[in-house]
Amino acid sequence: MYLKISRQIRKTLLQITYLKKTGHIASNLSIIDILVVLYKDFVKKKNNSQFILSKGHACLSVYCVLSYFKYFSKSLLNTFGDNNSKLMCHISHRVPGVSISTGSLGHGLPIAAGKAFVNKNLKVFVLLSDGELNEGSNWEALMFISHHNLKNIKIIIDSNKIQSIDYTKNVIKMDPLDKKFKSFGFFVSSIDGHNHKQIFNTLKRKSSRPQIIIANTAKGKGVSFMENSVLWHYRPPNNEDLKQALKEI
Repeated sequence: MYLKISRQIRKTLLQITYLKKTGHIASNLSIIDILVVLYKDFVKKKNNSQFILSKGHACLSVYCVLSYFKYFSKSLLNTFGDNNSKLMCHISHRVPGVSISTGSLGHGLPIAAGKAFVNKNLKVFVLLSDGELNEGSNWEALMFISHHNLKNIKIIIDSNKIQSIDYTKNVIKMDPLDKKFKSFGFFVSSIDGHNHKQIFNTLKRKSSRPQIIIANTAKGKGVSFMENSVLWHYRPPNNEDLKQALKEI
């Protein structure tokens, strides 16, 4: 079931990116499997849970998932990036199912920490990119979350190893991430971010400490010529790219 949904959403994502000539296709493709599991089983309209996308430039994948799960119609999805559309090119709280607007990196985790702190009954899921960890505000938030033992927040790192115009290791080396997080007092899991079963089991796990999930992903996942390529952070697919990508998916 997960695989079928992920494939459908990847196709929709590619088609809209092609039609609207927008970038960030690879950043979107890396997180689709995570989003599918989150919205199918953990983030519900009526179960006191909330999801925050901190890497706000990957909003189209969230919009596609929200449309699939009937938060809004396909007709609204088709307005992505249009003038006066609710579906802006960085995630917007004006969209049904979206709680927080983000875009400037490093904002999502501090907001998630505040929400988890004031409402211990709220389950907060927040998704960051590994390149976003260059922002110091994230490390301040991590100290706050650990100090207050906010067990109601789960932090997912989209560890696709690429940011903007280079590999993360060439911009600011962050490894070993797991040891850094453990030193802050977190329960840390490292998983295959495209394995739906691993994603589900890790999100379901309970702990006496706040949890961080390092989801090892491939930027551009599902399309061979986009995978692990710096080029596809900004480049939109042309007609031949789209045909080949849809064939592979």
